[in-house]
Amino acid sequence: MREGDKALLGSLMDASHLSLKEDFEVSSEALDVMVECARPAAGCLGARMTGAGFGGCTVALVEATQTQGFCAEVGAAYQTRSGHEPQLYVCRATDGAAVVG
Repeated sequence: MREGDKALLGSLMDASHLSLKEDFEVSSEALDVMVECARPAAGCLGARMTGAGFGGCTVALVEATQTQGFCAEVGAAYQTRSGHEPQLYVCRATDGAAVVG
């Protein structure tokens, strides 16, 4: 992220999800469907499950100018495929934890 290579970060997120799904078997059908809906959506650079697995949370790297369209597209696609309305939240990455002072 420091170098600004969003495409590489997105590819790593995609590879990470595949590994969590196939190598560690900690994904679920709901998570896989959400990631499958997110990847081809407008502005998506990558997507993966997040957290400890076996639950229902994914994260996607999306171009900032495309978030509204992405949410509409993914929300509709997920609801069509799963029959459930997803909750989508737009967040912005920060620098994270650091020593202050």
